[in-house]
Amino acid sequence: MNAPRHPRHAPGGHRFSGVFRRFPRLSAALAGAAALSTLGLGAVAAPTVLDGSEPTSATPAAADGQWLTGYWHNFSNGSTTMPISEVPSAYNLIAVAFAGNQAGSPGGITFDVADSELGGYTDQQFKQDVAGVQAEGRKVVLSIGGQNGHVDVTNSTEAANFADSAYALMQEYGFDGIDIDLEHGMNARYMEEALRSLRNKAGSDLMITMAPQTIDFQAPSYAYYKLAQNIGDILTIINMQYYNSGSMLGCDDQVYSQGSVDFLTAQACIQLELGLRPDQVGLGLPATPSAAGGGYQSTHNVIRALDCLEQGRNCGSFTPSQPYGPIGGAMTWSINWDATNGYAFADALGARLGTG
Repeated sequence: MNAPRHPRHAPGGHRFSGVFRRFPRLSAALAGAAALSTLGLGAVAAPTVLDGSEPTSATPAAADGQWLTGYWHNFSNGSTTMPISEVPSAYNLIAVAFAGNQAGSPGGITFDVADSELGGYTDQQFKQDVAGVQAEGRKVVLSIGGQNGHVDVTNSTEAANFADSAYALMQEYGFDGIDIDLEHGMNARYMEEALRSLRNKAGSDLMITMAPQTIDFQAPSYAYYKLAQNIGDILTIINMQYYNSGSMLGCDDQVYSQGSVDFLTAQACIQLELGLRPDQVGLGLPATPSAAGGGYQSTHNVIRALDCLEQGRNCGSFTPSQPYGPIGGAMTWSINWDATNGYAFADALGARLGTG
């Protein structure tokens, strides 16, 4: 990926419905194509419906503290490059971007360090650096997909290939889990099957994170919405991308424009009301204006949004009906872009979240 991260094109919800009970007008507004067309979103293909089976795994405990997630580039794109060892300690969750599809194994994923783009950084150095940051108590996950990655999991064979290859990469490189960053389509049913299979292999310490775009939670028929509902018992955190978006509906059935505190709080409310725990919801923002095509916000705004959601203060025009307490944290695209700005995102959000 040699450009700023772009919006996801794969929308695609089922067990929880609290947001629609609490905000009945939202359900009606999202039900028709007219509501989407007024936002310039166009038509979205309906994904496969899940079978409705209940998860069997035990619900994981809430995280100890909050996460400051940053994406680390395994490529050069005009920002900067660095070894994992140079990632500031404020980032207690590092998402390595990106794994791609494995040739000859539909649904399978592959990863190796792009040493030619990273100044000769080798696989062995990378593995040592991953172990080094983990020794500090930090976590490292492998992000799958991105702008250029096409990984399709549309049947049980592909789900098995995904789980097998992801587990093999975890064993080889020491990753703590995976991040779902698919931008070209996703089948919620079989991705759930893949993730549950991976958890059976890796155990209850497996981290599963996701970074959907804003449209992916605008209706319960969309794939990321469905997946979030159905893996809530094994999900670590969702870091919504609140950028490259345009205007979107909030949980109060009002339209909000990207770049505002309300854009963050009124949409995070959708996830917080659909049944996820507060610690499973994070706010994803670009580290600099150059890191995205639109939607950049100052760290001051991001901190205001955290204050609003957690404590009911520093809000814009939208205020939650009740404070949620500590949410999962914040994410940025990306650590590499943050480096070009003197790590201003890491400094400000690390101080706010207690990770720095």
